[in-house]
Amino acid sequence: MKARVLGAGVAGLCVATELVARGCAVTVFDPAPRPGPHGCSWWAGGMLAPFCEGETAEEPVVRLGQEAADWWERQGVAIDRRGTLVVALGRDRRELDRFARRVTGHERLDGDALAALEPDLAGRFDRALHVAAEAHLDPRAALAHLRDRLEADGVTFVAEAGRPEGLTFDCRGLAARDALPELRGVKGEMAVLRSRDIRLSRPVRLLHPRFPLYVVPRADGLFMLGATQIESDDRRRSVRSVLELLSAAYALHPAFGEAELVEIGVDARPAFPDNLPRLTRQGDTIHLNGLFRHGFLLAPALARMAAEAALDGTIPELMHEDHG
Repeated sequence: MKARVLGAGVAGLCVATELVARGCAVTVFDPAPRPGPHGCSWWAGGMLAPFCEGETAEEPVVRLGQEAADWWERQGVAIDRRGTLVVALGRDRRELDRFARRVTGHERLDGDALAALEPDLAGRFDRALHVAAEAHLDPRAALAHLRDRLEADGVTFVAEAGRPEGLTFDCRGLAARDALPELRGVKGEMAVLRSRDIRLSRPVRLLHPRFPLYVVPRADGLFMLGATQIESDDRRRSVRSVLELLSAAYALHPAFGEAELVEIGVDARPAFPDNLPRLTRQGDTIHLNGLFRHGFLLAPALARMAAEAALDGTIPELMHEDHG
């Protein structure tokens, strides 16, 4: 069977991967030749953290997100499975207790146990939560890997989609508002720092009532800091948001104050009103959209469901029929 995929972000590449695994001949349409800063997926943190997301997300995010780490690993993407560390400053201790009540899968750490996991945070926090079952990846490396692997498997990448015809999977994010008017943009700003003075081996979430922060370690002394969450699809960077990120990072560890500022990025993440992703069928087209802040976490499960719906005739959860 032949299939078309519109969009080569994380959703489109995951769908193409699932289709190829089921024997489909796939063509991917995207105006950009390679993954890059033009796409929302480029600016992701890469945290595969379904339990932590349960602080605010609905149950399907937690459950379906638990498929992600194994899926990415099966594709040959390097996965770091050292979990997530959650901390709060002394004045915000209640935030840690509130977080612990809302999420599962964590263990409480005292200062000594925290220092054993992350020596560079020794003495800065006297308690923490460790969510050991979570993982993270480098999203840019993961995108490049999927793209290269799909090309090696015979998938064709084309710049212009032309007229819709045949089985189509629309993974265009906010560009699909022409067909999905309920989509809205949620702006996220993030920064990439380089520091040789601090080492972290796993993502760290700093809880704060106004400026929550996550820090994700990458290779070569790089750290991704994220992310603001603003109800807007405006992709312009704001000084205030960047200052908030950098101030929170300094509060986590003062060494970040001397770090090199490598990149500042902004994206507009596609979301539906309930912040849950959807599969929407319109004739021969299945839309996969609304991944919100859960792109790398939920794209594998949504891609699997989309392929099953198209090829096996199933009606998966999160499927919406559009008869308009």
